[in-house]
Amino acid sequence: MGEPSSTKQLGDVIKNGRRGSLNGRLTIIGKQGHIAYPHLANNPIHLVIPALNDLCDELWDEGNEYFPATSFQISNIYAGTGVTNVIPGETEVVFNFRYSTESTHEDLQQRVLGILDKHGLEYKLNWEHSGYPFLTPKGDLVSSCVDAIKTVKGIDTELSTSGGTSDGRFIAPMLDAQVVELGPLNATIHQVNECVSTQDLDDLTDVYYQVLKNILI
Repeated sequence: MGEPSSTKQLGDVIKNGRRGSLNGRLTIIGKQGHIAYPHLANNPIHLVIPALNDLCDELWDEGNEYFPATSFQISNIYAGTGVTNVIPGETEVVFNFRYSTESTHEDLQQRVLGILDKHGLEYKLNWEHSGYPFLTPKGDLVSSCVDAIKTVKGIDTELSTSGGTSDGRFIAPMLDAQVVELGPLNATIHQVNECVSTQDLDDLTDVYYQVLKNILI
């Protein structure tokens, strides 16, 4: 796949796998009220903070040879009416797991529920599983790519499973396909004036051709 895998120069990094992605949208239910009378309300922001601390501090797994440890990150928190004197009735927290092959999305979901329940929260939680992890271990395809980069660019490449999800997650489960992402630099991805060097495109064509020769000849 032609995903932009390279970091500082073409071919210095190839992706031989990707982490899985699991999204959660958590709503903590409290009781709205006047901020001057907190005993008549129940602030959901205050309620959820200890649970969020536990979720952030949790060691979900330790990763393995190919994958870093599973990461939990909060991406958004919403609450309140926009005024300074009203305790909100609900707080919404959006979070994401990028998880290694040492965890499953089902296990992560159960562990999150356990932490939330431990804190006695009233909540709603909606899940979206957006990608399984996949891995192409060292073998014919990986070796062919590494050798092709060495032949064309004269550099040693690094195997990595870092970064976001890619379409590789849809291809990898098909007949246990081997998937490697080898493409141009990712220095400007998702930025204004995203660009690719025309020289890199020419060199990448030569790398792909060499990969085919290594595999087929």
